[in-house]
Amino acid sequence: MFYLMFISSLTLIISSIVMILASLLSKKTIMDREKNSPYECGFDPKGSARLPFSLRFFLIAVIFLIFDVEITLLLPIASIMTLSALTSWLFTSLTFLLILLLGLYYEWYQGALQWSD
Repeated sequence: MFYLMFISSLTLIISSIVMILASLLSKKTIMDREKNSPYECGFDPKGSARLPFSLRFFLIAVIFLIFDVEITLLLPIASIMTLSALTSWLFTSLTFLLILLLGLYYEWYQGALQWSD
């Protein structure tokens, strides 16, 4: 147990040190107008490079990714059925499916799945 805690804390410390060093060393101090422009060829752009992005599209994409990962977690349940007791397998899979359905109904209730208003 002590060995596991030691390795976990050592990993946390090393990763924190690496992240801090990377953030300190990656700071760029030279701010050039040409380098900050969207085109580096020397021509002035005709329009803005920052086009408006639909927040609704982003929200639906994030919800899709979340449910896609959860479906990926559901796939091994079928192969585990033969290796575990039927009651524990049934309880675990039904609990996971219930959590998925509750999340879906909550998103539906909040109106996040409607594309147009």
